[in-house]
Amino acid sequence: MELKTEELEKFRKDFVSSPKNLVVMNAVSGSSLTDVAVKREFISKYNHVFSNEIKSMKITNQKKSGRCWIFAGLNFMRYYTAKKLNVEQFELSQSYEMFWDKLEKANYFLESIIQTVDEDLKSRLVSWLLAQLVGDGGQWGMFTNLVEKYGIVPKDVMKESFHTSDSRIMNTLLRTKLREDAMTLRKAHKDGEKEDSLRKMKRDMIEEIYRILAINIGVPPEKFDYEYKDKNGNFHRIRNITPQKFYKEYGGIDLNDMVSLINCPTPDKKFLTTYTVQYLGNVVGGKDVLYLNVELQEFKDLTVKAIVDNNPVWFASDVGKMMKREEGILDTDLYDFENVYDVKFKFNKAERLDYGDSLMTHAMVLNGVDLIDGKPLKWKVENSWGEDIGEKGYFVMGDKWFDEYVYEVVINKKYLSDALKAALKKKPIVLPPWDPMGSVALVR
Repeated sequence: MELKTEELEKFRKDFVSSPKNLVVMNAVSGSSLTDVAVKREFISKYNHVFSNEIKSMKITNQKKSGRCWIFAGLNFMRYYTAKKLNVEQFELSQSYEMFWDKLEKANYFLESIIQTVDEDLKSRLVSWLLAQLVGDGGQWGMFTNLVEKYGIVPKDVMKESFHTSDSRIMNTLLRTKLREDAMTLRKAHKDGEKEDSLRKMKRDMIEEIYRILAINIGVPPEKFDYEYKDKNGNFHRIRNITPQKFYKEYGGIDLNDMVSLINCPTPDKKFLTTYTVQYLGNVVGGKDVLYLNVELQEFKDLTVKAIVDNNPVWFASDVGKMMKREEGILDTDLYDFENVYDVKFKFNKAERLDYGDSLMTHAMVLNGVDLIDGKPLKWKVENSWGEDIGEKGYFVMGDKWFDEYVYEVVINKKYLSDALKAALKKKPIVLPPWDPMGSVALVR
């Protein structure tokens, strides 16, 4: 039914007859909505003192790129590498992992195109593949695949380039080239070329992608030397080591011991059940992304247990919700949007996911928690947006925000109960690519 003129007139009269509406309209029209709606008591409520805290390292900066999941993964790892090297501060090369991620994603995409050559070009699946290719975003399982295959290197060994820190133009050109490649492969199949022939064509396509990446990012080292001084001032030199061996000898942790737990309370997903997502990956031949869905209290208790045991926690959340970016605060009660608009916002966590209002958008690291009688009050968050926001780049998260917007945490298997370990061994249910749990962390 169309909107009637008399209805619109009533809306107008009702609005302008309220002095509150006019005051709020004038305030919001001349200022940021978040500045008007913010509850000032929450700005002063939070400090950066935590009952349990892992010693901080200097904050990193992903700049104008969506590599938060790589930054968070390497920020998680560097705590263990720093212990192994006996240094106070340390940073691993994000550009090294980015190079291999882009190349592997290109191969993964073209393999997916070959697998779907008989699908209609306008099908939902092919349309999804053509829309999602070689972005900056990723998931924990994808990070693990990269490190297991290619290893790690110190940041000094492969530093940032302009296009790792500002990836938009590079990504645009990569997408265009790969979409052209997809068209070529599909046309060749239609003309009668067999699968072996398509893969030979793909090999030449990947070499072109390698060339583009090397020009934009640089050539990853096969071996390298690394000199450093430990926290006691002692000089060390590591000679002629491969990135893979550096990971095995100095990584300080076996990523195969880690497991991704999700808290997804939607009706279609059972707890104590494993899930994977179709076409969510980067390394052909690598492990599938694997989630174990657990109830919120266990999800949170395991996170606390890891931090209290001095182990940082990689996590993924919907960072854009109820955030005061400049002050580095995440809190569900931070803004009073309901009183600004005189409108109720009623979604719960499951409903936000089901209706597309929330997704995993950003990955960070938890390395502190403030406990009162064993229960979390607030959490310390290591972000990757540089030192100019928050407390020298660190954020503080309210516990209720954790409940509502944290969807994934990565925990060592040793913390899992027997019931969770048994559930982890079950065959995963395969979700479609567009499921909310198929989202990737990419906010910059």
